[in-house]
Amino acid sequence: MTAVAVLRLPLGVDLSGFVALLRRLQVPHRVIEEGGQQVLWVPGEALAEQVRELYARYPDGAAADLLATPSAPPRESLLTQLRRSPLTAVMLLLTFVVFAVTAAGENFATIRWLSFVDFRIDGEHLYLTYLDATLASGQWWRLITPMLIHFGWLHLAMNSLWYWELGRRIESRQGAIALLGLTLLFALASNFAQYGWAGPSLFGGLSGVLYGLLGHCWIYQRLAPNAAYRLPPGVLVMMLAWLLICMTGIFELLQFGAIANAAHLGGLLTGCLTGLLGGMLARRAA
Repeated sequence: MTAVAVLRLPLGVDLSGFVALLRRLQVPHRVIEEGGQQVLWVPGEALAEQVRELYARYPDGAAADLLATPSAPPRESLLTQLRRSPLTAVMLLLTFVVFAVTAAGENFATIRWLSFVDFRIDGEHLYLTYLDATLASGQWWRLITPMLIHFGWLHLAMNSLWYWELGRRIESRQGAIALLGLTLLFALASNFAQYGWAGPSLFGGLSGVLYGLLGHCWIYQRLAPNAAYRLPPGVLVMMLAWLLICMTGIFELLQFGAIANAAHLGGLLTGCLTGLLGGMLARRAA
């Protein structure tokens, strides 16, 4: 990781108290003399931003409130969490309703009205139309609604849990309108990516949106560090590793079913782009 210069101060400035604070907080750092100045270095820009904020508040290192043993915050009830994240809750409720109406992905008569393109079933054969023919009939809602379709309880459970986790973070940090806009944007991007890659096909689920939310939080946090978007490193590694494993085609080879890999990748790349733009704006406004 690249070392970043956090502070450049005259030699007469006493940094001993602040350096002692960094040691007690177990922050990796080093102080060297360069060109008649004392320079504080830390590994990585994200950590550098946090150390700068820390120095602005505690230049003499007197930060007893940071070093005191924190008491465990009171656990919020589920109802309280739902009230704090209304849009996340509404999106999940809508997903559950669609899951019930489509009989856990088994009611194709209902699914055909929510899929990206229209289709009909004749015996054991599925006949899909092309997107231009579908849109020509004015069925524009299909560009979004595949994110609400889930095939089976496991599919629903995994996607719902991740949307609850990531959606709440964005709603608390950027607001409900931003979460709604990002959700719709990632749905569009992932659906078009899958259609562009595989052509007319039957696919659904929130996973493309989830990879968009993940990419958004990831890049945004790199540019404008904040507690809401700070994900455990293992989560990011696991999600990216899962994406790469799915793209190998191993699950299709083992006949576990087809996975909309293009939707996942399209959502992730779009999320990285929105995270880049959002992070740059937040950093400039700080």
